[in-house]
This record gives sequence, structure tokens and C-alpha cells, in this order.
Amino acid sequence: MSSAPREVVARVPGSKSIMARALLIAALAEGTTRLVAPLAAADTVAFAKGLDSLGFPVTREPEVWTVTGDPAGPPTTEATVWCNDSGTAARFVPALAALGHGRYVIDGSAQMRARPMAPLLTALRGLGVRVDAAPGDSLPWVVHGAHVAGGTIEVDASLSSQYLSALCLSAPAMRNGLKVQARNPVSAPYVHLTLAMMRQFGVETSWEDSTITIPPGTYRAQEYRIEPDASTASYFFAAAAVTGNTVTVPGLGRRSRQGDLRFATEILPTMGCRVDVDDNSVTVTGPAQLRSPGTVAMRDISDTMMTLAAIAPFADAPTRITDVANCRVKESDRIDAITTALTACGVSTRSGPDWLEIDPGTPTGALVRTRSDHRIAMSMSVTGLRTPGIEFDEPSCVDKTFPQFHEEFAALARGWDLPLDSGRSRV
Repeated sequence: MSSAPREVVARVPGSKSIMARALLIAALAEGTTRLVAPLAAADTVAFAKGLDSLGFPVTREPEVWTVTGDPAGPPTTEATVWCNDSGTAARFVPALAALGHGRYVIDGSAQMRARPMAPLLTALRGLGVRVDAAPGDSLPWVVHGAHVAGGTIEVDASLSSQYLSALCLSAPAMRNGLKVQARNPVSAPYVHLTLAMMRQFGVETSWEDSTITIPPGTYRAQEYRIEPDASTASYFFAAAAVTGNTVTVPGLGRRSRQGDLRFATEILPTMGCRVDVDDNSVTVTGPAQLRSPGTVAMRDISDTMMTLAAIAPFADAPTRITDVANCRVKESDRIDAITTALTACGVSTRSGPDWLEIDPGTPTGALVRTRSDHRIAMSMSVTGLRTPGIEFDEPSCVDKTFPQFHEEFAALARGWDLPLDSGRSRV
């Protein structure tokens, strides 16, 4: 660890969650929307190509992506959308395709075909949409667009908030709008983000008790800036926490609606970090000795569960993370993936259906099997800042959301004058 804090400014790319929502909203807006500072990564490119295939023209340039929308829904009557590994695209596109009048094939990688889709399928069929699905309700799907009338629907959102967001985003184009009865929603801040962005684009929304109400309407095209990704920023904040240094992420601030910013503003202070938040930046300074946060329920911010797990070995007591059952059905079984990775590095862990516990210890170098999950590679890179010799079987899995992650993390280490191999070993 550094003898005195050194400050580094980290370049964190645009939010995947905001980018995906902005792309779908732009597709249904009247006119052309300009998305400034776009996230160009595997997930968002797959989403953009999917919109193109549905008849919504998308022009991708380094600083701006433009989308020409159609409030009536997909202009094409037949299309195949390849979602690759993107769970967001695989959940959002079927609801969008249902608004059209034609036959739309939705498919993805083997990893995506293994992820749960049944609650969205049930909801779409409940709205009168014909959807042919593979066994187990998984992809590939064939959506037969039916100019959805809307109405009232109940959605089981206990596995993913994306089912709710998918229906809400497409609801303004339904003739009668939509009322969604949300059952047991996980990661609720993502749904609040969805509704807030819909309002920014001119559609009124409300969420009272368990009912989300969206009237029919039309999104207004506009220029919209994509703020940095709070989930991705968590790795840089955690890096400062474990090395006793200072990092500033510009573009995020107190007005951000990304729930995962709570990792910095709520969890890191309990671990002894100083966190400063202003209108347009967040700065984290790590302590000389990281404290355990004790037991932390992370249902609302489960994408940062692995980030906390990765720094937990450096705390002064065990760390217990609870209420994260949905982490077992993400890109990988993340509870098993992160505990297996830490165990490979000599850290003692325990886990159950919806929890995990990590003991303090001194990790050692090891090969980390990422399971093609970008968040496992990013999280364990933080551990690697104090553990030379951590290597990854598939370092390129970070391309999903941040193709330049390893280079930016190496720059972070250089800025803090950490050993050159710290956090940089790769297979």
C-alpha cells in the first residue's frame, strides 16, 4: 500500500444501463435522437445492430450515436436479432418487437440461452402476444408482433428488474398504455432509473405501492448525454479503498440515478473510506486499514456484490453479503464464481443460496476462471492490485462493457506508483 494517498482521475465509460434504455427510447421517439458520449462495447453494439435490423436506423460514430425513431414500433415485418451475451438486449428487444406487425426472431449466445426469460414470456403472452420459445422458455424466441393493446399485467420481477423495464419502456406505444403489478422486484433502483429516463423523454410515469402506471404517449427525440457507469466505477472506487489512495471519477455526481453508486456512498464509508460527492464527480480515498462492513444486504445493488467480495479479504473482520439470490442467474452463478476465485487465491469463504461470507486473509496469485463474466474479471483485478500473480483465463470477457478496462486499470496502478505487475497479470 502507498505511504501517502495519491490522487488519480479515472476514465470510466458510459453506463450500459443508461445506454440500453436510451437506445430503446430513441427507437420509439418522434425524430432523431443523438446519444453523446456513448458506450461502445459488445452489449451496446449488439443492441444497436438489433435496432437496425428492426428498421430503426442507428449511426455509430466515436462521440455520438444517432437513432431515427418510429413511435409506431418496428418498421420491418421480419427480422432476426442476435443479442450475443447481452441480457439487457435479450429482455428489452422482445417487448419492442411485440409492437410491430411481423415475425421477429430473438436469439443469443449459449450463455444468454441459459439465462432465465420465463417471467417476460408470461407477461408478453398475457398481453396477447404470440411468442414461440425454445424448451424451458429460453431463447431463441419468435415474436409475432401484434400492435399490443396494453392493459394490466402482473410481472414476477424476483429474478431480474429487466422484465419490468422492458415492458415499461415499450408501454407508451401500446394503445391503452400499461399498468404493471410488480411482484417482489429485485434491483429496484434500475426500474426507478427506467421511469426517470422515460420522464426525461416526455412520457409520464408513476409507481405507487406495487403498481407502475404508464399512459400511452410519444417520446420526444433529443440530444442526451450518457453518464459514466456506476457499476464499472465501483472497481475504481474499490481500488482506492484497498490501496489507501484517492480516485476521482468525473461525470458521476449527486444527481445520478444509478443505484450502484450506493456502493461508494453507502458501503465504502462504513469500511473507513472518505467519499466526497459533488454535482459532477465522486472521489474516494482509502484508509490505512480497511474495516469490515459487517453484514450487508445488497438486493438493490447486486451488480456490485463481487466488488465488495473482492476487497473483503483486506478488511479487519469477516464480511457477510446477503439477499443476492439473483446473482446466481446472471452471466454466471456469481456467488459461486467469486467464492471459487477467492478460494483459488487462498481466501476462506462460505456461501448459501442467497449469501456469501469472506474472511480476512492474504490472497496469493492464482489463475481466475472468469466463466466469461466481465464482472468476475473486473472484480478480481481489484484484488490483484495487492496480489501479484493473479491471472485470468479469459481477460477479453471485459469487452462486454469496457473493452479498455485492463489498460485503464494498468494506468491507475501507474498513477499510484504500484508495482508494475500489480493487477496486470493476464493469460
